[in-house]
Amino acid sequence: MKKLILFSLLILSSFLLSQKFTIDTLLTDKISIRAIQLWDGKVWYAGSMSKFGYVKINEPKVGNQVILNDKNQEFRVIAKFKENFFETANVGSPAQFYVISAENLKISQLAKYTDSTVFFDSFKVLNNNDGIAISDPFPNGKPLVVITSKKKNFAEKQSNLPTYFKGEAHFAASNSNIAMYRKNVWIATGGTKARIFKFNWKNPYNWQVFETPFVQGTPSEGIYSIDFYDKNFGIAVGGDYTKQADNINNIATTNDGGQTWQIQASGQNAGYMTCVKFRPKTKGREIVAVGDQHISFSSDYGKTWTKISDEKNLYACEWLNHDTLILAGKNRIIKLNFK
Repeated sequence: MKKLILFSLLILSSFLLSQKFTIDTLLTDKISIRAIQLWDGKVWYAGSMSKFGYVKINEPKVGNQVILNDKNQEFRVIAKFKENFFETANVGSPAQFYVISAENLKISQLAKYTDSTVFFDSFKVLNNNDGIAISDPFPNGKPLVVITSKKKNFAEKQSNLPTYFKGEAHFAASNSNIAMYRKNVWIATGGTKARIFKFNWKNPYNWQVFETPFVQGTPSEGIYSIDFYDKNFGIAVGGDYTKQADNINNIATTNDGGQTWQIQASGQNAGYMTCVKFRPKTKGREIVAVGDQHISFSSDYGKTWTKISDEKNLYACEWLNHDTLILAGKNRIIKLNFK
């Protein structure tokens, strides 16, 4: 038994040592950023005050920024398409979709929704081609789903979609409550219910609905972010943004494509999390999660977690590669260089 304990401590010690990193600041600005994309050696971002832009990953503080409109709106979704353009949308009304050229940051408006209940929470693209954006549900309990194609056409849908419970919605915390793997798509909800919707891109309006044991019941509770390593193994994180230290039933994993979920590390994690991502080249074993008050890491498929940093006010994250993690949040974008 002593040998087993010693061996376990050595493994833990090795893990903690392996997670040493340095931090480079890529961008400082008066902005709140909850949506980023990594492409062409740049961090592309959409944020508050109607700001959209990029900063070069290997040349800190070198980039470009445009103002999408003069309304000081909050943009929390961003998607990159194959033809070298981005699409983004603001939260709140009127909700507007913009297309921005990656070559010269030229702006054009694609669509506008004046209904006060339209609130887009996430926007993801499959294979740099077809995209899906989802709004909180309308009073009729149905969300607005917008499908975009490589031809830049819009298709809107409400009928035949699942009916949300009263108080169930999505969180626009990090543009990551939609996950994709090949042609499979998963969408997470929170609030009075924390559920998973799943569909295959071949039929984007035929959704399966799965219950979860995740914390839920109040408007601020639920799943904030999901990621899938393959068609079967996925992870969901979240909690309660009004009680960020609470850490009960705020992490769950699935091994059957989202049909059933198992709570992990309940009461034994750093609390509320807004974004989760699998680390590349670790076969789903290593995972990072970020919350307003911490950066946490798991090296055992999400079963246990270690807080590796007390960095605060970071909301969104993306792995550039196995050794480089990009994070964005309040007034900054940073790069973690793992040794």
